Amino acid sequence: MSEALDRLRRWEDSGATWRIVVRRPGDVEIALLTCDAGEQVDRIVTADREVLDYVDRAAGED
Repeated sequence: MSEALDRLRRWEDSGATWRIVVRRPGDVEIALLTCDAGEQVDRIVTADREVLDYVDRAAGED
């Protein structure tokens, strides 16, 4: 598992949420949100293929 995907999965496992801010063909920008108020606390910007596939599956874009 890539470092970026591991970070995103750990974020989910802790009960927090995330939202795609920008999805381009070769990369994605993801807002990491708090589990209670949904406030953004960080962002992941990556071109990692594992993350791109993961967020596409989560969004139902198989």
